[in-house]
Amino acid sequence: MEPVYLDHAATTPLDGRVLAAMLPHLAQRWGNPSSLHRAGRDALAAVDEARAEVAAWLGGREREVLFTSGGTEADNLAVRGVLLARRGEGRDVLVVSAVEHEAVAHTARSLAAQAGVEVRVAPVDAAGRIDLSALARLVDGRTALVCVMLAQNETGAIHDVMGVVGIAHAQGALVHTDAVAAAPSLPIDVAALGVDLLAVSAHKIYGPQGVGALWVREGVDLLPVSTGGGQERDLRAGTHNVAGIVGMGRAAALARAEGPARRAHLAALREVLWEAVAAVGDVVRTIPADGATAGTLHVRALGAPSDSVLIGLDALGVAVSAGSACSAGAVRPSPVLLAMGVGDDEARTGIRLTLGKDTSEADVARAGEAFVAVVRRVRAARRARAAS
Repeated sequence: MEPVYLDHAATTPLDGRVLAAMLPHLAQRWGNPSSLHRAGRDALAAVDEARAEVAAWLGGREREVLFTSGGTEADNLAVRGVLLARRGEGRDVLVVSAVEHEAVAHTARSLAAQAGVEVRVAPVDAAGRIDLSALARLVDGRTALVCVMLAQNETGAIHDVMGVVGIAHAQGALVHTDAVAAAPSLPIDVAALGVDLLAVSAHKIYGPQGVGALWVREGVDLLPVSTGGGQERDLRAGTHNVAGIVGMGRAAALARAEGPARRAHLAALREVLWEAVAAVGDVVRTIPADGATAGTLHVRALGAPSDSVLIGLDALGVAVSAGSACSAGAVRPSPVLLAMGVGDDEARTGIRLTLGKDTSEADVARAGEAFVAVVRRVRAARRARAAS
C-alpha cells in the first residue's frame, strides 16, 4: 500500500511540470549566466525569465528578487543585511516574534552574541498570533528591523503582518517576513502586505530543494552576507543554480495560476481530516480554522506524546511531523507551543499534519484511522505503565 504523506510543510514532491522545465538545464544547457558567450547568455535569459515569474507571483518587480539557496539563506541575508546596513544610523535593535523559524531566531541570537545587536522578543497570544500591543512597546527609534513571519511553520497560525508594518514603519523600522510556510496556502502580495523584505523557498511549492528567493523592496539598503563574483546585484555571490532557479520560476508560475484551486482543496480536506482525528477524543485543535493556513492542521492528542504517535503512524505508512522539520528528532516541549502558554506536558503532544495539492480523500481517511488507532495504543501503554 502506498504511504500517506502528510508532511508537506517540511517539503513537497517535485511537480512533474517543474522537473520537465529543469531537465534541459541539467543535461544540455550548462552555461554559466556570468559568461558572455552564447551558452552563458542563454543561461542568463533562463534566470531572468524565472526572476520575472517569481516577481509576478509575489506581486513585485523583477529587480527586487534575489535568488538564494533557500529560505534559510534568504532570512539570513534579510536580517544580517539590514542590521549591518543600518548600524551607522544608530539603529542597533532587532525585534523578532517569539515563534520565528530558527533561520531568524538563531540569526538573531548570533547577532546579539557577535555584533552587539539588542534583540527584543515580541510575545504571541494563546492563538499563536503576534501580540500587536506588546510589539508596539518594543519598537522604537533604535529599531532597525522587525521580523514576523506571515504564517508560523509549525502551527500554521497566520500573523497580522499589515498591523506589524504599521507599528514598525511609524518608528522608521523595516519589516521582514518569512513567507516560506505561508506560500503553499496563502496568496502573497508584497504591495498589499507593505513589508520591506520577504523570503520564500521553492521546495515548499512543489519546486526543487536548494533554491529560494528574497524579495527586497526597491530603495531598501542591504549589505551582502557573502561576497565574491558580484552575482545578484552584488548582494549574493556565487554561480547561479540555473536548473534550480528555472524550477523555482516554473513552480512560482504554477502556484500563481493554480493557487485559488489548491487553497480551496486544502481547506476542505483539512476539515475532513480534523473530524477524523478528533474522533479519538481529548484532541485539541491548536489553531482555529479561520486562523491557520489552509493546508495545516496542528493538534494535541492529550496523554499521547508526539514522538510515540509519530513513530506509530510511520509504522503504518503515514508521514506527519511533531513540529518543524528543521528540529526533527528533538524530544522536548515545542518552544512554539510554550510561547503560546501551553504547559510542558501538553506541549510534548503536538502533531502537525499538512496536506498537499495531490492529497486525496482516501489519504485523509486512512490517516485519520491510523491516528485514532495509534493514539489509543499510546494512551493504553502509558496507563499500563502508570498502573504498574
